[in-house]
This record gives sequence, C-alpha cells and structure tokens, in this order.
Amino acid sequence: MSRTCQVCGRGTTSSQSRSHSNIATKRKQYINLQTKNVDGKKVRICTKCIKTSAKENS
Repeated sequence: MSRTCQVCGRGTTSSQSRSHSNIATKRKQYINLQTKNVDGKKVRICTKCIKTSAKENS
C-alpha cells in the first residue's frame, strides 16, 4: 500500500539530509497518515485532512 492520502492524494516528497560536512544525501519525507473511519469505511488520511474535516463539520 502506498503512502498517500486517500482524500487529497498527497504523498511522499523527496528532500536531502545534510551531514556535518554539508554533503547532501537524498531521503524521503513521509506524510503523517492515520487510519480513520470516514462514512463507515476505513481510510488512510493525512492529519491535514483530518483537521480540515473537523473544521468543516463543526
């Protein structure tokens, strides 16, 4: 299963980790995915979408 949000489609982004000598090594930044029940279905949703849906529902 890929690490993408099933609501907005956001996924991993690439970045660089830097050593003390400033050498760049490619790495991945993963989004914060949570499993939630949305309309009775289990969905892998990012925390940004969870916060947005909480604002819209209240």
